[in-house]
Amino acid sequence: MRGEFLLFSIFCLLKTIMDKQKFTGDWKCGKCGGAITELPFEPKNTDNLTCKECYLSGKGKTAPKQNNAERKMFKGDWKCGKCGGAITQLPFEPKSVSNLTCLDCFRKSQG
Repeated sequence: MRGEFLLFSIFCLLKTIMDKQKFTGDWKCGKCGGAITELPFEPKNTDNLTCKECYLSGKGKTAPKQNNAERKMFKGDWKCGKCGGAITQLPFEPKSVSNLTCLDCFRKSQG
């Protein structure tokens, strides 16, 4: 029974991939100016479209990390959801305090 479910799931995934609609048009790449004739989505804004080659050449490059000294810190009186320790500042303003963790517990959870 489990094997049948797995095969059915794989079939559904492949069908979804094969049935994915392609949109054709006459667009230009915002980086190199090359022609883009087919996209897996219908663009609402064509100003920042990227051709496949430019997309792949930039893949994996991320924005440089900010220096922690420049990061805005939010002060408060919170408790760690795991150990109950005090948390007095965070690099973000929490929307919910139920899942906050102190720096030590966070580092332990990251391995």
